[in-house]
Amino acid sequence: MKLILASASPRRSELLRQLGVVFQCDPAEIDESPQPDERPEDYVARMAREKAEAVSVRYPDADAAVLAADTTVVMAGEILGKPRDHFHGLSMLERLSGRTHSVFTAIWLTGPSGSSGEVVATRVSFLPLTRRVCEAYLATEEPWDKAGAYGIQGLGGAFVRSIEGSYSNVVGLPLSEAWQLLAANGVETVLGR
Repeated sequence: MKLILASASPRRSELLRQLGVVFQCDPAEIDESPQPDERPEDYVARMAREKAEAVSVRYPDADAAVLAADTTVVMAGEILGKPRDHFHGLSMLERLSGRTHSVFTAIWLTGPSGSSGEVVATRVSFLPLTRRVCEAYLATEEPWDKAGAYGIQGLGGAFVRSIEGSYSNVVGLPLSEAWQLLAANGVETVLGR
């Protein structure tokens, strides 16, 4: 079965390659605005489903499956998206400093046997960060395309005191759940199906 990853994220591609899956990337272009009063876990589930559906119409073949994912950082019930500018990024890092937040990733697979998905949650605790450290981090390229303005797999990993749950979920694709979803839907991985 042909697998399409509905994402341009190099991190998601790298994680999916770890499973030994042959796939191609075809990013979805959808409106990613949260709806009023939408819970974070409902938001990421809707985003992943809409991305998979938007891309799946491009592949009407009976042997194609589309995998999509969406990740968000949540602090005190508020969705922290990608930083719009320096001050927005600084505000996010200062809010995360010395506190625990949640990272939600939804994965969704649409294929010949139907559609299904799952939301995975991980709790991440940050060390206290000084303004100087936040400014130095924002001067790098790393935080700009990442929810919550940090990347755990890069320099931002130095801020993390502990995690409770899946590390790959925080990076952007929970491997255990993705493998199980793919295997249950007939997508071959290096581990079989």
